[in-house]
Amino acid sequence: MNNTLIILLLTSVTIGCQKNQREQTQTGDSTTSTTQNTEAATGNVQLLQNLPESYNTPDGLALAPDSSVILSVPNFGNPSFPAALLRLEGDSLRMFFAPPALTETGHAAPMDLAYGPDGNLYYADNQFFFNKNYKSRLMRITIQNGKPTKAEPVITGLRLPNAIVWKGSTLYITDSQWDTDDRPKDSAILRFSMAELNPGKPVQMKPGPTDPHVLTTFTTQANESGIDNGADGLDYDSKGNLYTGGFGDGIMYKMTLKPDGSLNQKTQFAKLDCVDGLIVDRATDQLYVCDSKNNAIRLVSPDGKVSTLAENGDNDGGNGQLDQPAEVLLRGRRLFISNYDLPEAKFKNQRFDAPHTMSFVDLK
Repeated sequence: MNNTLIILLLTSVTIGCQKNQREQTQTGDSTTSTTQNTEAATGNVQLLQNLPESYNTPDGLALAPDSSVILSVPNFGNPSFPAALLRLEGDSLRMFFAPPALTETGHAAPMDLAYGPDGNLYYADNQFFFNKNYKSRLMRITIQNGKPTKAEPVITGLRLPNAIVWKGSTLYITDSQWDTDDRPKDSAILRFSMAELNPGKPVQMKPGPTDPHVLTTFTTQANESGIDNGADGLDYDSKGNLYTGGFGDGIMYKMTLKPDGSLNQKTQFAKLDCVDGLIVDRATDQLYVCDSKNNAIRLVSPDGKVSTLAENGDNDGGNGQLDQPAEVLLRGRRLFISNYDLPEAKFKNQRFDAPHTMSFVDLK
């Protein structure tokens, strides 16, 4: 996800760090929350977790093989705290893994993440907000007996890697902003085979559309926010079709694939104001989409009709309201939501502020 205010935040927030004024109960590395039932402006959204300032920008969500939930926290809002991967255990979040910083920037920047078919955990290390010169990476955390051991890069030379999804033994990644001289508003979906991903010899991407891993590209259309970030959230349906959408222009795309996983056809599928994280319920092919601009979760039906599951006005998220939702995850009939809370121009959310929260909706 893009943040035009990030440069100002990175320089100023460390001077005056905001304090989490919500009452919390902490034990060791865990933070226990009190879940409250809160009727949202639209939809019944509830508070799942109230996070301390040390976990100030919750983002990516992944379902582990044991059905626990892994949360990435890049801490872009207050980077004086190191990034973290957390694990939801019952009613508390505990430290799962401390991702290694990139030497050139001194920061780790984990965003979307997913378990691969090899049982290891992969995450997008999005260094764009610290260095825009193609320093971002895809990292693989080796998992042994359910526990993380070490993280190593398997892809380098990415710019703004965002969503990742495994479909069989093929990995798809959105790179949301290229800014090349000849294609300044382009983004892409990239495609890699499991066999290519070797931590001893990572894939080195070439900037722009000539790299053979490019599945397809997108050009962000003009929008009132002036945001040119493109392809963001990513998932596939029960028929194997891929879906993504533009963070800046809100255009959703559907991609049919050939048997080898390459592109068959790309069509415009639906139109929202903003598309951030998304997930497909493959039992129904219903899409759940984060409309970060409007503090909303949208429903998109298999035929492209858009409706609203939940929406809130500008708020601090303290009662579980949506506070710039960035990612969604389905586990059974519960929809987990991370509230990124780092606003852009023209967004309903007006400020980065405590508390830092996760929400949920129990679906009917």
